[in-house]
Order: sequence, then C-alpha cells, then structure tokens
Amino acid sequence: MSIFSSTKSQGPPTPGFPKRYGITDPISEDLPNQADLIQTRKLTDCLKSYGVFEDDLELQHREKVVKKLELLFKEWLKETCEETNVPELVTEKVGGKVLPFGSYHLGVHSKGADIDALCVGPGFLERKDFFTSFYEKLKAQEEVKGIRAIEETYVPVIKLNYEGIELDLIFAQVALKSIPENLNLLDDKMLQNIDKCCARSLNGYRVTEEILSLVPNIYNFRLALRAIKLWAKRRNIYSNMLGFLGGISWAILVARICQLYPNATASTLVIKFFKVYSLWVWPIPVRLRIVEDCYYNLPFWDPRINLSDRCHIMPIITPAYPQQNTSFNVTPSTLTIITEEMEQGHVVAQEIQQEKADWSKLFEMPNFFEKYQHYILLQAASATERQHLEWVGLVESKIRLLVGILERNMYISLAHVNLQPFPGPRKANKRDGVSTMWLIGLVLNTEVSKKLKIDLTSDLLSFTDSMCCLAEGFKILEEGMTISAKYVKRENLSWEMPNGEHKRVFSPKPEAAVSHHISATVAPSHTPPASAGQPSTQRKGWPQSEIPARTTKVDEDSVSVTKDSSVHASGPSKPTSLSVIPQATKRPRSPHSETSSKFKPDEEATQKTKHTCSEESPTGISLSKGPSPSVSQPSNKRESQPTVELSDPLPGPTMPVTTVKHQIKLQLISRRK
Repeated sequence: MSIFSSTKSQGPPTPGFPKRYGITDPISEDLPNQADLIQTRKLTDCLKSYGVFEDDLELQHREKVVKKLELLFKEWLKETCEETNVPELVTEKVGGKVLPFGSYHLGVHSKGADIDALCVGPGFLERKDFFTSFYEKLKAQEEVKGIRAIEETYVPVIKLNYEGIELDLIFAQVALKSIPENLNLLDDKMLQNIDKCCARSLNGYRVTEEILSLVPNIYNFRLALRAIKLWAKRRNIYSNMLGFLGGISWAILVARICQLYPNATASTLVIKFFKVYSLWVWPIPVRLRIVEDCYYNLPFWDPRINLSDRCHIMPIITPAYPQQNTSFNVTPSTLTIITEEMEQGHVVAQEIQQEKADWSKLFEMPNFFEKYQHYILLQAASATERQHLEWVGLVESKIRLLVGILERNMYISLAHVNLQPFPGPRKANKRDGVSTMWLIGLVLNTEVSKKLKIDLTSDLLSFTDSMCCLAEGFKILEEGMTISAKYVKRENLSWEMPNGEHKRVFSPKPEAAVSHHISATVAPSHTPPASAGQPSTQRKGWPQSEIPARTTKVDEDSVSVTKDSSVHASGPSKPTSLSVIPQATKRPRSPHSETSSKFKPDEEATQKTKHTCSEESPTGISLSKGPSPSVSQPSNKRESQPTVELSDPLPGPTMPVTTVKHQIKLQLISRRK
C-alpha cells in the first residue's frame, strides 16, 4: 500500500500478530544488521559532539523544578478555594496537576531549552485567577525571575525563570470538582462542553501523549528526532513563527517514519526520513492515525468541509481530537526551501549510507550571506531595552507576513528570511538605543525581460505601516520605536562593529556571463505625487486595474538607486520620515497615490484558519486605513490564494504616520559574451 494513502485506519491488533502502527502497512519490517548498529553509534557520537544531550544532574534539576511548581500550584488551589468559601471537603481533595508537554515530555529537549507545562484545575475556578492571584504568588517566590503574564495571545501563558530553568505555564479547567492523580486527559469526553481556550491549552499535552503512544520504539524515535531537529536548526528551517516547521511538526514527521520502518535503528530512520520526504507529494497530509470528529463544536481540520483548509500547502496533522494542521504558517517560499533542504539531505544521507561521508556533513551550516544576490534588511529599533523586548517580539512574529507580501510580487520567485536575527547599530546620540536586524534573501524572476525594473515601495510600506498599527493596537507603541526595511545587494552587505567600523561580510567574485550593475545617487527627500493617466502596476494574480503604485522615472540606459534609502516608520507619537528602498521593476504606474495600510494580525494560530482562498488579500493586509498626509492608500482586493491566518482587524493609529518617500530603481542587464 502506498505511504501516501490515508484510507486505512488504525485498529486493534489481531490476536497473535504484532501491533500495527499508522494508517498504512509498514514499508519494511526488516531487523537491523551490524552495519546499521555501527552507523547508529556514529550518529550518537556525532550528536554528543554538538552538545544536544543534557547530563543526569541537569535532568534531575528539571524534574525537581516541575515538582516544586506543582506543589505551588496545589497550594494556590487550596488558598483560592478557601477565599471563595468552597466546602471544606472539596478544598481538601481539590488536587491539581502540572503536566509537562512538548520537547521536554517527548524526551528530545536540548541544553538550556525551556519547559512547556500545563496546569490543570477544577471547573469552578476562573481563568483570570490564574493570571492574577497565581501570578502574584509565583512573583513572590525568591527562585522566580523575569516573570510576565501574556494573556493577549492564542494560548495565554505565564513565562518565568525558576532556578535557572525557563518555563511557559498554560492553564486549563476541566469539568471536575477535584483533580485526581490518575487524571486521564486523553479521553475525548474531557473536551465536551469545554471552552476553546481550554481546549487549545489541553491540545499540546494530548498531542504529545498520542505521539509517544503511536511509535513502535520510543528510544529510536527520540534519537532520530534529536538528529532531525539538529539538522533543521542548523539548516535554518526550524521556526513555526517564521513560516517553517516547529518542534511538533518535526516530531510528527519523524514519528510517521518510525511507523513505516518499525524495526529500524535511529540511523536508518534518519536516512529513510530524507528518502521518504524528498519524494512526498504535498499537499497530501502527513498523519499518524485517523481522528474522528466528536462534534464538540471545536475547530477540526477537514478540507472536505472547510474550504480554508484546502489552502494549506504542507499539512502535518495532529493525532489528537480536535485534529489540527501544525504547519499552517508554511508559505510557497518556505515550502520550496524545506523541500530543497530535504532533497539535499537525501543526497548527503546516501553518501553517509555508502560510507562516503560522515554524519557531521549532514549538520553543516549554509552561508546565508552567499546564497542570494539580493536582500531586504529589516530593522526594529527602540530607545530603551525595556521597549525593545516587546517591540522585537511583535515584529519577529509578523515577519512571515512580509515574506508573504514579497513572494506574491510577480517579479520575485522566492523570499527567504534568515532565522537568526543579529543586533543592529546603536541609535545615533542615544547611549541606550538598541536595534535588531533580520535579513531576507530574494530570488528575482529575471526571465520576464532582459531589462527589468522592480519597485518594492508599496510592498515594504504596507508592512511598516502595518507594524505601527499593530503596536498601537496592542498599546505598546512608544516614542523611539521605529521600523525600517532596506534593499541591500550581496556585495554591499556589511555589519557595523562596536568601534563604528563597517565590516563587509561578502567578497564578490567576478562573473563571466552576467553582470548586475548598480550605481547609487541620492534622491530628493520629497517625491512628487504620481501623475495621472498612467496604467496600473501588474502583479501576479491581480487584475491590472486593482494595484496602484507610485510613479517611477524609467531610464533605459542606466540604473539609479537611492543611497542608503529604506522604508522607515515610527509610531504616531512622534512622526518620523519613511524612506523607501524598493527593488527594481519596470512596472507601470497608476494614477492613484499610495497610502499606509491597516494590518490584520494572525488569527488563532491553529488549523481552523480564518483565511479564505476566494476573498482574502494575498498579502494578508487590509487596506482600509484612512489616508496619511503624504501617503495614499491602494485599494487591493483579495485573491484566490492560500494566505496567512488573520484575525479581527485592529484600529489604525489615532495619528497618521508622516512619510517621506525615496524611490529606487534597480536594473538587471544580462550581457552575452
């Protein structure tokens, strides 16, 4: 039976026969040979050299921290019962559980990794008590540092450091008067009549438990998953937030390989992992078992019923009710990058199997600065460290939306964000100013024309405007917070050193056949409005009349670039200039002028996605904000494409963002010998 089939459900084992795992029969049940065992020892030694294992003392310390937190939680539950006049008999037996889940519970966490833990309480408690009185109780503990409650998120969480261990605590109520020690949260009936917020909190633990129960050999699964996680991190494709795959997605992918090769050693599982997924036909979903819908009015991933689920391009489905897609953030660009890495991993794995290479070759890190010719440099700056923590977190969580905007430009075939941010230069004349930078590599579709000019002005402006709207909506926008986006060619990439010196990170090599020439000139600080009577910009999948863009002066013989130009925006509390650095296009202009746009943030980050293929904007941005003094607003219609998840729109800033726009034209000229 094909591994892509999903029609056969997992049933109880037949008496006298071994238990079957997964939705299909295994591909191979061969037992390992001596060579497989030797390769597994080599893989283990290689993983140890990268420091992925914790020693026994560190593991014991983590266990003690979890037990101490559970004691505090039980103590708080009793105190709350007494304060609310709950009967004494109920108070004595109220119980309480703190259950780890995620990578720690799977047994594949790395050194210094945080612990995700679920706090389960009785149904008569209120969620707000967890984020008020229990938060205060934790804050009063001497061992607790850096505690903060984050309620305005998809899964509300309390983040803290307890005795040097980072923890994320979430809360769920169950319809019980007391929480017994043998609480079974895998029973689907526990979700009946439960609110969606508690269902999401329970989902992490339930999925983790189901994964462990659906693999034939937990030891081999853990070792193989450690190897795949290390590979994904070093190849820069481990991040659900930035549009790649998170820990739970990688765990499900590895668990499926364990089901297909139930007797294989860890080294064989890793080799088969790359073989299977380099051939996988997306969007055929990866799933560990068939999950039946209990119809408890909870979001349930089912593309046969939900039209939005059909837009998911790389579905990896959780094995617990309500089943959800863990890879809903994957975009066409990130899918391309992931599949390319899978194929490259398969080539290296074959060399390892043939003893032409060792395991360290699989974990080699790519040089992101040499991979692309064109880059967007995104920078978020703040006046103080306190401001910067929240500002950077917000910007980083939305970078994938900028990637989505860029990849839908008809002249950009791929946009790849580097997962590793780096500190930017300190703000001028401000000793405590701080900034963080991200690099996005671009692949241009230069086959359209030998002479091509691409303008990214509207794309970059829409994102920077959106971030200002979001920051104000979350009430974190303060004076000194700015965001800018700047085009940089590979040859000009450089970092500012502490002594103020700029160090170039790439030395260009001479090219024989194709030359990309850019000459820089400083553009005026103001740009005249777009002239009327010009055609609209064309973009992939958009009707021509729907995309207004700013006026560009076309120069057929040379290339002009605004020196050090960027898209720059700050909050309405202190309007600052917006400079623009687009990328190059010979796109015609519309008679309309540009505007700032209103941003719609991510919706509930689960598989019940709110984006619809037929009506939503491919950029994930609602352009309904009122015009600002110098930027006018495009009226973009939404297109039939898979998009990022969106939630209810936030109100725009009460004060418009003043903008000054610099234009950039980049011409790519292909010269034949």
